[in-house]
Amino acid sequence: MRAPKRKDRPGVGNAAANGLAVLGTVVLAACDSGAAVTANPQAITFPSVRAPAVDQASVSVSARASSGLPIRYSSLTPAQCSIHAASGLVTGLRTGLCTVAADQAGNEHFAPATRVTQDIVFALTGQVLAFSQMPSLAVFDRGTVLAVDSTGAAVSYTSTTPLTCSVDSTRGGVAALAAGDCTVVASTETAQIAQTIAIAPASIATLPSEPTEIGASAGDTPARVVLHIGGTSAGGAALTGYTVISKPAGILANGPTSPIVVQCPSGCAGFAFSVSATNELGQGPASPFVDVVTSYAVVATFHEPDTQPNDTLFVGSFSLDATVGSVTELRGSLGESMTGDLTPYPNDTMTWLDLDHQLSLVPATIDGTRGLLVTTFRLPTTNTLSSAAAFGGTDGFSPGTGYGLYYGYPGENPGNAYARIFVNLSDPTATATQSQIDKLAYADCAPGGMMGATCMTGTTVAGYGTTGTMSGYPVSQTITRR
Repeated sequence: MRAPKRKDRPGVGNAAANGLAVLGTVVLAACDSGAAVTANPQAITFPSVRAPAVDQASVSVSARASSGLPIRYSSLTPAQCSIHAASGLVTGLRTGLCTVAADQAGNEHFAPATRVTQDIVFALTGQVLAFSQMPSLAVFDRGTVLAVDSTGAAVSYTSTTPLTCSVDSTRGGVAALAAGDCTVVASTETAQIAQTIAIAPASIATLPSEPTEIGASAGDTPARVVLHIGGTSAGGAALTGYTVISKPAGILANGPTSPIVVQCPSGCAGFAFSVSATNELGQGPASPFVDVVTSYAVVATFHEPDTQPNDTLFVGSFSLDATVGSVTELRGSLGESMTGDLTPYPNDTMTWLDLDHQLSLVPATIDGTRGLLVTTFRLPTTNTLSSAAAFGGTDGFSPGTGYGLYYGYPGENPGNAYARIFVNLSDPTATATQSQIDKLAYADCAPGGMMGATCMTGTTVAGYGTTGTMSGYPVSQTITRR
């Protein structure tokens, strides 16, 4: 039976991922991609949770870092479940295995912690629309509700208690207007649920607390960043606005409410941002600085003269931290052009390989553009192409090496595969130049990509000194915002 196609893979990934994946960190040092981390080590403890009951759509997980730094959660199976990045509330979207990850990216004192994962099995008998985030609020506070639908349908929000609270219809932002019950309704075209929040009376007026759950992502140009503020404790007085500052210093912005668009004089790459709230009594403390993290989808195409109309394609997604200049969670699917019939993509019948292990990240300046060559693998190892000296092998995966023979030849073939993309750090969605395209590559040593002992590969002479083993070579790369 043909393996299922995964053309929906641009939806995979964690839009809130921060820091380098652990395996990626290990390989980076080996690939001369930067100085080794020398900060203090830390570890994550991630206790298991009890399996949810039949039709129980939500469960909470809780992890701790030995450093005491906050944990960020993500779903490694986003088609199965979603998770609130800060609170750890997991919402099942369909029956099956949900894998959640706990990460701690480190700081100036602690190195990134080794990622820890946990599997949760949901048994859901129908469509699920469930709240995955619900704030605690007092009068004048602001927070965010979030609901997810198992079909992927867009969710809209309304307040049935407009004298008590107002709700942003698309983002779920809640403003507490008066003490009492605030009822929020989440709706799709086919489902509807309601949740009540008890709005507490306003406290004695003080300065507002630091805003929480700040999310910064790329704007519509490289010189803009959009900040979303998840919640603000108003301090018992009406909020009058927010102030944004940057690190390094030099960028200042103001706005009455979330989201806030920040204009950077000459590009926002390399900056982190902090937000403070102001009420009638004055300005409160600033939030911790947050990196600018954005999710992108990518499609790389390799022309295959001998397998037309099928080309080899990599369809995937990744997260870019523009503050530190790193890419995480590159994963997706690689189409095997020697499989399937003569129907071309996107209606093809090719076999598609899951590439879920980002194990290499190499800085590269091409045509004056600072970027990263990022490679994701089928197996949790870089061993793909022959490393034997007799076959010109080097590290077991570098494009153009190993004569295209599988790793360990003439022994057993581990069947690995990979795809390499180029990420422009200042403007990921910019059209790739020919020299940047020349540095794309793939290798497929899985059964559907083999010609005897030779793997299918795709490279250019300009990029790696040789074309692919069946004359395949990269022709395009398109990166778009998710």
